[in-house]
Amino acid sequence: QLQASGGGLVQAGGSLRLPCAASGLAFSILSVGWFRQAPGKEREFVAAINRSGSSTNYADSVKGRFTISRDNAKNTVYVQMSSLIPEDTAVYYCATPKSSFYSGSTKENDYKYWGQGTLVTVSS
Repeated sequence: QLQASGGGLVQAGGSLRLPCAASGLAFSILSVGWFRQAPGKEREFVAAINRSGSSTNYADSVKGRFTISRDNAKNTVYVQMSSLIPEDTAVYYCATPKSSFYSGSTKENDYKYWGQGTLVTVSS
């Protein structure tokens, strides 16, 4: 089971850190991805991290502003969001892929386990 949290209301230019906590999963052997869904839009890829944390990838829209990391001892993956803009407003989800083959995938359909999302609202 995955649970994303840490969302809230923040002003443009501000920062937030979203944790994704896992339970009941062999978390340390799983890669994790973050996705988001803005109102009226399809869910889109944000960032992903491999099981050791040695490899990450980002959507172009967040590159340089967001940082994904993990603490396997705490069964938690984080996305640190900085220089937030109103276009970052969305429900943010974390997910694990169907298998290690899909590690780092940017495609929603390659992910099997999804957590409940957390809402991030960026005001201008």
